[in-house]
This record gives sequence, structure tokens and C-alpha cells, in this order.
Amino acid sequence: MASVGAVIPPLKDRPMKGVIYLFDVDETLTPARLHASPEMLTLLSTIRQRVAIGYVGGSDLSKQQEQLGTPSIPVQSLFDYCFPENGLTAFRMGVPLESANFISWLGEEKYKKFVRFCLRYIADLADEIPIVRGTFIEFRNGMVNVSPVGRNASTEERKEFTKFDDEHHVREKFVKALREEFPDFGLTYSIGGQISFDVFPTGWDKTYCLRHVENDQNLPDGVDYHEIHFFGDKTSKGGNDYEIYEDSRTIGHNVKGPEDTMAQLKEIFKL
Repeated sequence: MASVGAVIPPLKDRPMKGVIYLFDVDETLTPARLHASPEMLTLLSTIRQRVAIGYVGGSDLSKQQEQLGTPSIPVQSLFDYCFPENGLTAFRMGVPLESANFISWLGEEKYKKFVRFCLRYIADLADEIPIVRGTFIEFRNGMVNVSPVGRNASTEERKEFTKFDDEHHVREKFVKALREEFPDFGLTYSIGGQISFDVFPTGWDKTYCLRHVENDQNLPDGVDYHEIHFFGDKTSKGGNDYEIYEDSRTIGHNVKGPEDTMAQLKEIFKL
């Protein structure tokens, strides 16, 4: 098998030219918020010899570097396309592509109203949920991530909250309250991962990255991608993989975790 960091053919010279495989990150390439296994990275390097690969995730580049890269290897060198924040920030072969900004789109006054409502709602939740940590609202370039328990929760605390949320639907109720409070803000709410949900302008879900894929053919060394595969675990309605999984431009693959992703890839590529 090809090793991580092996010499990669140019995109236009891949044996399966015009085909790209895109992957969600948490619970698709990695356990939630943890690092990808050496086996996963080696497998991705192997299929990259034959086909273009990329990832698309809601987190920013620094978090994806922690999960997919290493201290000496930038994540941008391990994937042909990197789409942090659903593609609002994007890289092609390590080179940045055009980006977009959530606050510029929404406006500062509306953003402050939204944040104030979230903080008050979370404060009222504090007596109900089992644990409360920190970083309840995380601003990203293309979205806001809201966590009732706080993103500073440990792995075990995340599991504890997930169990509580499965029973009491904390995030689902939170999203319902936001939709009722801000019906005219043009926002979409997507529950994903273990402890949070994403908020972004309607249309800025994971399908946003597809505009970069479709535009690739217009670049000097671009490729016309006629076949786009997407692998994700939150593919049911309301999950943060649903829109891109169901998009008519993609071939969707539902996975139950990183081990399942590897099994499906090995079957597809006969490895």
C-alpha cells in the first residue's frame, strides 16, 4: 500500500480522472474530535493514487489539522481538496481558494441579537443539563457553532451529554427556539457531532463545497468532475451531512464510523 506522504500524481493524471471522493470528518474519517488512525491515513493515500480526494467539515482548519494532520505534516498535503467550515474556507492542492464570511453576510446587529439569545438560553439550561463547561458559542468564518454543554467538555463528558441529549432532545429544542425567534434571518440549523449544532446562512451547508468542485474545470490546470462521491454518518434529515448526501450532484455513502468507511473503500477499490 502507498504510504502517507507518497508522491501523488497531478489531478489531471489520476487514473480515475473526473472522479472525486469527499469525506465528512467526525465519525467518518475519525472518531469524534479524535485523530484519524494510521490505517485510515494510509488507505486514503492509497486511493489518492487513483482518484481525487477531499474532506468537508464544519470545524475550522486548525481543528482539522489536529484530527487529520500531524505536527510535521499539514492536512493540506494529505488531501487534494480541504473544505473547512463546509467550504467557506477552501484549499486546492494546498493553495487557498475564495472564502466567505458569516458576519459580513448577516450583519453585526443581527449577529449580536442572535448571540444574546443563545447565551440567555444556555444560562437557563444550566440547571437542567448534567454538566456545563466552556466555549458555548464558537464563531467560525462561515458559521456559528453552538454547544449547550460547551466545547471544552472532555471526551467522557461529551459522551455523558450525548446520552442525556438522546433522551431529552436538548439540541433539538434549542434549534426549535431559535427558528421561532429568528424566522426571517435566513439561517439553517444543523445538528451534528456529539454536543453542538451549526448555524449558517441557508445554502451554506456542506453543499457549499460543491461550487469549488464544479468550478475546478475553469482553473488553468482544472478537472471537470463528472462523478462526486460523498461519505458521511449524519445523513438523515436534520443531520449535518443530509444536504450533500441527498444532493443530485453526489453519490452518497452512509457510514457508521471510521471502520465502516475503510471497509466500504476497500470494497469499492478492491483493496
